Amino acid sequence: MSGLNVDQLIETACFRTGREDFGSDSFREGLEILVADINADDRPAPLVERFRGDLVQNLALRLKTIDYHKAHPEISARAIEKPVFVFGIPRTGTTLLSNLLNADPARRSALTWEIEDPFPPVAEGALTRDMRAVKKLEQEKMLLEAMPEMGKYYRNSATYPNECIFFMAHDFKALSLESRGKLPNYRDWYFQCDMTSAYTYHKQFLQVLQHHQGGIWNLKMPSHALWLDTLKTVYPDARLVWTHRDPLTAMGSFCSIISLAHKGYAGRVDAQWIAQNCTFQAVEHARRIMDYRERHGEESIVDVHYAALRDDPLGQMKALYAALGDEWTPEAEDGMTRWLAANPQDKFGRHEYKLAQFGLDEASLRPEFGRYLARYDVAREG
Repeated sequence: MSGLNVDQLIETACFRTGREDFGSDSFREGLEILVADINADDRPAPLVERFRGDLVQNLALRLKTIDYHKAHPEISARAIEKPVFVFGIPRTGTTLLSNLLNADPARRSALTWEIEDPFPPVAEGALTRDMRAVKKLEQEKMLLEAMPEMGKYYRNSATYPNECIFFMAHDFKALSLESRGKLPNYRDWYFQCDMTSAYTYHKQFLQVLQHHQGGIWNLKMPSHALWLDTLKTVYPDARLVWTHRDPLTAMGSFCSIISLAHKGYAGRVDAQWIAQNCTFQAVEHARRIMDYRERHGEESIVDVHYAALRDDPLGQMKALYAALGDEWTPEAEDGMTRWLAANPQDKFGRHEYKLAQFGLDEASLRPEFGRYLARYDVAREG
């Protein structure tokens, strides 16, 4: 079977949607580099087809997003006011924090089901009752019944918030794409590219989602850490929240999660590449946040420590609300209390992982995080 072809991917997306306007060609450079890396890799044909389907879907959703703005120009004038962005080294508690914020009925998150199937935008008051959400929940239940171990790796659900990475991928600037095997040229390009178009598109996508259902946006993606200056250019009034966790523990979890993506899209795990790449990425996340803070001041970012959030979630959330200048309400506390009761730690079993699986150990990793560990008093988990 022949490899992927950028023009054919674009033509397929246009044919399926009946649309041709992508808004700009900002997506094309990343797509071309990504496709070249995929084609240079020796992958089983069914997994190449799986990747092809995802790429076409990203293009199709971009076409629909641009078309929706053209059909409803009034949504472009509606602001995204004082959004909260949660980020940090991967696997440091961003998901837990994002889910707790989402449990506050005054807040708004991009939910898993609507990121995947956003058109038409959800009706007011129907975020968890829309039939698309109900259908995804039914599918999720069947999947967990068949493979309950999947719940160990990522605390997610159709009606829980998911990462911005999955719609920033419509501009083909996203680490979700990079994680699917050894893609070195795309990785190197991503870490030095201009992300302005991706964040501009990010805002357009949120404006679609909030057409009928608004709120204070709570947005989560570890790799927002890499692009804070660009993020603040597009969202000048954004509030920034950094989650902290023992990076040596987080690294084992990070490598393990990436190995699952390798299996799913490449059919094999390159442990040596994962060790090198995940170390580079984790260190770069911490470095760029610290550099941003040194340029803009300590108060430019709010810190949340995973260990404290795990041990005293409501107390830590109250402190976070105070730091953000947001009102702590009985509705917020009730929503978070109910979410915690429904989602005890290790609900689906414990995610087991070891650094040694990837040829890593704490002694060699600790110097990599020397600057971070010297600056932040994170609770050790080893």
